[in-house]
Amino acid sequence: MPLAIHGVLRLALSRLACAGLWLGLISHFSAFAQTAPVAPAPAGANGVPIKLIVPFTPGTGIDLIARTLGPKLSQKLNRPVVVENRVGASGNIGTEAVVRAAPDGNTWLVSVNTLVMNRSLYPTLSFDPVKDLVPVTLTSWGQLLLVTHPKSGFSTAGDLVQAAKAQPGRINYASPGVGTPHHLSMELFKNTAQVFVTHIPYRGTGPAVTDLLGGQVDTMFLPIHVALPHIRTGRLVALGIGSDKRHALLPDVPTLAEAKAGQVNVDMWYGVFAPKGTAAETVALFNREINQILKTEDTQKAFQTQGMDTAGSTPTEFGRVVERDANRWAALIKTQHIKAD
Repeated sequence: MPLAIHGVLRLALSRLACAGLWLGLISHFSAFAQTAPVAPAPAGANGVPIKLIVPFTPGTGIDLIARTLGPKLSQKLNRPVVVENRVGASGNIGTEAVVRAAPDGNTWLVSVNTLVMNRSLYPTLSFDPVKDLVPVTLTSWGQLLLVTHPKSGFSTAGDLVQAAKAQPGRINYASPGVGTPHHLSMELFKNTAQVFVTHIPYRGTGPAVTDLLGGQVDTMFLPIHVALPHIRTGRLVALGIGSDKRHALLPDVPTLAEAKAGQVNVDMWYGVFAPKGTAAETVALFNREINQILKTEDTQKAFQTQGMDTAGSTPTEFGRVVERDANRWAALIKTQHIKAD
């Protein structure tokens, strides 16, 4: 065979061998791709922002939760996440926006236990804030503290109960408004301790705290992080914490039960919800990602600045919390004949 032809044949055979090698590699990786586990894709269309609806004003604890979770969710899901404040009607406007949203994984609600209180306070709502939403995960707990002005002379919640029984109606208490957790917590306290204390509703926490600090009102329930600076300066006295256990920030302050004022738990829960009909896989995806975020140190520190302790749960566990609270607040609202303004 001539040398030139021999060289051509060798080159052709070499190219065929390389082609066979590449085909084998392609076949191998193709088979691997078919069998390797694939992470679930973020819900919704690519590039469509995920909306976290907050039914209260910016700067609230609920708003902080959403704005802490948002950027971290965006990184995890590789999609833009925006926080949208839909304010009004004690949270009902923002809640309804999520109830009416398409259950496509693009719209989520970040809310607090007022959600279930509103179900009984506003019986004519065009939606059911419990049945029309899917619990995704519990994010945190917040504790309320019963406080008083120093001039009241009360040192414990037991002192307040004793004075209220001796002179029914003489002692008054402030709240940021009818139907707020502060208001319903005191009504639960009154009902448990069997005392009558006069309610003075305000329009917002600020004016209520101002009059409490000025001694115009005797007592009220406040979130720990709101009350703590005033307790440390001596402008308020902590009477008892409305929880099953003492709080790490105030270890010397007894629970209401320890103060002989009755077994009263008024802990506030915070959590994330989805519109009814959202796919179970989508709910599971967001539950997993949010629970991972809640375990990070910077998230826990951010929540602590608002007096909240990070939690986390399965959707089923959170659903039980929601159902239990809906039933107990409904019973109290009916017993105490409470109506929203």
